[in-house]
Amino acid sequence: MRIIITGTPGTGKTAIAEILGRKIKHKALNEKDFCGKKRIGKIDKKTKELVVPLGKLEKELNRVLKKEKNIIIEGHLLCECRLRPADFIFVIRLSPDRLEFRLRERNYPEAKIQDNVLCEGIDYCRKHAQKNYANGKIFEISNNGEIKKTISEVSRIIKTPQNTN
Repeated sequence: MRIIITGTPGTGKTAIAEILGRKIKHKALNEKDFCGKKRIGKIDKKTKELVVPLGKLEKELNRVLKKEKNIIIEGHLLCECRLRPADFIFVIRLSPDRLEFRLRERNYPEAKIQDNVLCEGIDYCRKHAQKNYANGKIFEISNNGEIKKTISEVSRIIKTPQNTN
């Protein structure tokens, strides 16, 4: 199974991918780590953030997806890519208030906190995922409760016969 997990920074994508990967014995690949290893993108001197050319990221991740049959790829930019083949695309959601709290705990700069809370509030990742992936493969999952419940919901979806090819 090839699984894409995307969502606003701070929603729990990495934790979900790692736990789910162990549970279903799939490799979990983090977008940021992948970009570092492949030298995709450059650090913006002004913002000190990694700026990733989406076309290059998409091309490299599509190569991975063609080789790997059992993989989970997670990252916030994946909603803006067209990754093929992918069996499931999960958009992880979190209430804006909880997201703001998490980002403050992680010491995000105020401008990034507000940007990410706004993106979550306007469904940025879901809307972009709907443009880039087949509707029957996209699942919105709330991570507002315990992560165990979130993992159980993802597991239930990937095991449901009508959701598999």
